[in-house]
Amino acid sequence: MSDQSRVSTRVGAISPSATLAVTNKAKELKAAGAPVIGFGAGEPDFPTPDHILAAAEQAISEPANHRYSPAGGLPELKQALAEKTERDSGLLVSPDQIVVTNGGKHAVYNCMQVLLNAGDEVLLPAPYWTTYPEPIALAGAMTKVLPTTESSGFRVSIDQLDAAKTKNTKALLFCSPSNPTGAVYPREEIEKIGKWAAENDVWVITDEIYEHLVYGSNQHFSLPTLVPEIQDRCIVLNGVAKTYAMTGWRVGWIIAPPDIAKAAATLQSHQTSNVANVSQRAALAAVSGPLDDVEKMRAAFDRRRQVMYEMLTQIEGVSLLEPQGAFYAFPNFEGVFGRTLQDRTPETTLDLAEILLEEVNVALVPGEAFGSPGYARLSFALGDDELEEGIQRISDLLQG
Repeated sequence: MSDQSRVSTRVGAISPSATLAVTNKAKELKAAGAPVIGFGAGEPDFPTPDHILAAAEQAISEPANHRYSPAGGLPELKQALAEKTERDSGLLVSPDQIVVTNGGKHAVYNCMQVLLNAGDEVLLPAPYWTTYPEPIALAGAMTKVLPTTESSGFRVSIDQLDAAKTKNTKALLFCSPSNPTGAVYPREEIEKIGKWAAENDVWVITDEIYEHLVYGSNQHFSLPTLVPEIQDRCIVLNGVAKTYAMTGWRVGWIIAPPDIAKAAATLQSHQTSNVANVSQRAALAAVSGPLDDVEKMRAAFDRRRQVMYEMLTQIEGVSLLEPQGAFYAFPNFEGVFGRTLQDRTPETTLDLAEILLEEVNVALVPGEAFGSPGYARLSFALGDDELEEGIQRISDLLQG
């Protein structure tokens, strides 16, 4: 028999999702009776709002929802998404520019498949969401990572973009508010980045899934709204998961120039066909309805954000840029490397994450997963008591 792997080379090269791996490990330990507190999950801890559930319940009994529907999305949902985009972002789009996908990850994957060719390069500021590089590679393209740090506010500069651009640069992947750092780009920097892309004929893929989760004086701005000249070379990714506590419903979408959207719908027609109609009906209720529940969740995240920031910054050797959006903190743990913890000495955040899970039953995601060793991501989308107890455990171990 051949020693060659039975798995294709392209799929064999994919790294498993580090965030899901941490969450699953934490759930396994919890099921076995360990008092695990998990900071790994990138999902709200709130139930989906009642009016969305009611729409889904009604949809179940309607025979039309038991059948196939257009691969690119229900016409009513696409119209509602166009109206929601104008309401929330000030961006005017038509339904033929929208493709409804099976969650945000599916939107990312289809975007890369439609836009990229072998040999293309995508500029990706780090820290980045762990999923981004994989669909880029599956499209035959290359990821060029642009590191950022606390000192730059985890924001990429025009000088970095200029230095990284080559004749093969096809796109820039832009995310604000950011997963994993919680950084939010100010209006003037978004405008500069958009104009840089337009002047250099570089596509912008902008992930706006955390658009409603901003805190304090920070604001979310949609790049193609601020820089209209980029709209014909811009793809917006979004979904209902984070804003409406609907991670399990699996509804995302792509907003793109009509030719790109048409191609994405064609791809999807062979790939998955339509998103489940009941989920689409629920999403329709979400994006068409009031934002009252969203504001309640945002207020809770804001409170937890402040608690997490205050507690983490009191730990000797830990530094942290105050999260401005999303529901993540991204502290720097380099100051505790080399410190003996329960007879163990971490030299990386991979080491530290393992020690924290095994010694004090706290799960977090090491920064290596996001292209930024030395840091780690902690979600504050968990209950107040668990959050405080989990950070106290970290503090006790690191300072004990």
